[in-house]
Amino acid sequence: MPNPHRGEVAATIAGRHLTLCLTLGALAELEAAYAAEGLAGLGRRLAQGGLGARDLVRIIGAGARGAGHAVTDEEIAAWPLDGGLEPVALAATALIESAFGAPDTPPRPGPPQDAGPNPGTG
Repeated sequence: MPNPHRGEVAATIAGRHLTLCLTLGALAELEAAYAAEGLAGLGRRLAQGGLGARDLVRIIGAGARGAGHAVTDEEIAAWPLDGGLEPVALAATALIESAFGAPDTPPRPGPPQDAGPNPGTG
């Protein structure tokens, strides 16, 4: 079962039930595929919208490999769209949001900052 706290996303594509995850390695793969200048550049590219079929193959492929599935982009590209395009697009969007956050949402809080010594503890 996918763990959303780890950035895992459940998807059913071409009749296959998959767990997808954009790990650091998967993000590095996407940076290279898009010739992006770091994670910020990749985030901007993916946030532009207008993703094409090749983009969906890349994102789903990176997410599948990040979750441990031994599958190539070429294999994913050959999968039939049994449920139409929507499940693929939704899975890709969920992966992007798991890594970069949803558009127009505040950033996730980081770890608490050290406020110094606790008053009253001596």
